[in-house]
Amino acid sequence: MKEIIWHGTSKTDLIRFPQEVKYEAGYQLDKVQHNREPSDWKPMVAIGQGVKEIRIQEANGQYRVIYVAKFVDGLHVLHAFQKKTQKTSKKDIDLAAKRYKEIGGYHD
Repeated sequence: MKEIIWHGTSKTDLIRFPQEVKYEAGYQLDKVQHNREPSDWKPMVAIGQGVKEIRIQEANGQYRVIYVAKFVDGLHVLHAFQKKTQKTSKKDIDLAAKRYKEIGGYHD
């Protein structure tokens, strides 16, 4: 099982999610820790190679957890946020990309 390594405010941000969203995010991250795919995800090539986004849709909105699990040392959670628009904001992408670069990732 891969250890979760939280970057920046990602853990605090996820903890602030509504209870049902936190539960679902935890369940999906557990799947990734055990080398399984989350139920609803997409690659985030704008951020870097191997970066993925867990998508959680609840009655009160859309939530995202951006992570990378390709490194040996663990599952890196780069960013967790509530999505407010159809397209992921540049601010959210840039923040995740910055954290990705800090752990030795690079944009391809």
